Amino acid sequence: MSDNSLSALVRAAAQRLAEAGVADPVVDAELLAGHVLGARRGEVQAAIVRGDAIAPETADALAALVVRRSAREPLQHITGTAPFRHLELAVGPGVFVPRPETETVVQFAIDALLNSPEPEPIGIDLGTGSGAIALAMATEVPHARVYATELSADAFPWAQRNTAGVANLTLVNEDLAHAFEELEGTASVVISNPPYVPDAAIPRDPEVRLFDPAMALYGGEDGLDIVRVLSVRALELLRPGGLLVIEHGELQGEEIRSILAEDGWRATATHRDLTLRDRATTAVRP
Repeated sequence: MSDNSLSALVRAAAQRLAEAGVADPVVDAELLAGHVLGARRGEVQAAIVRGDAIAPETADALAALVVRRSAREPLQHITGTAPFRHLELAVGPGVFVPRPETETVVQFAIDALLNSPEPEPIGIDLGTGSGAIALAMATEVPHARVYATELSADAFPWAQRNTAGVANLTLVNEDLAHAFEELEGTASVVISNPPYVPDAAIPRDPEVRLFDPAMALYGGEDGLDIVRVLSVRALELLRPGGLLVIEHGELQGEEIRSILAEDGWRATATHRDLTLRDRATTAVRP
């Protein structure tokens, strides 16, 4: 087996990533190899089984990416893409990388749109970041009209890039506290994955701590500053019976339900993600 066998290179890459503390070193090594080869992960695995070798310049390119990942630069920044449901999103510095757990949160909003009696139900994503949630709603419920806002000057271009050409999606660069005044009282669902990390709770993972934008992470002393804004704004945007969906940290459900109840929401409920951690709270506009 040559020094440039894909098997040996991926194995060495995985070892280096493991030593750097990367959570899924084999997965990341295979995905990085796929990135330099222009191949899917399954194709990389098949090439490893076949005993394929790769060109020296390709091996060098892989080694350079492994160095970046070993420094805990997010895999998605290195490849420039992040999967989300059926989508492949462009991501990079300045935008929050969408997480797998949000894929289950957005289902509440999609279901609300699908079950709406209106011919063109309206869905609003407040603080869209990369555009992941809004794009999922717009593409999976094509008869809906979806609106999204993102305030960050760094994140907004990513959202523009990801949502370009989607006819039923409108994106604006505005503060979520004031956006879409023309839609007040009409939305079937308002959804948000707001910043919810308390200011003093610095994330352990270097990928989050060093690379995710602070504006997308930190939500004030208790992490719920933006949740309080969302509660008020969503009451204005939703029609009676409309649904609010908020993603949050696993220990925040009770406090968020209390905030929503005080503001007059009904049917507040907190839902678990696939790891059985509290992940989203929903409420119905009276």
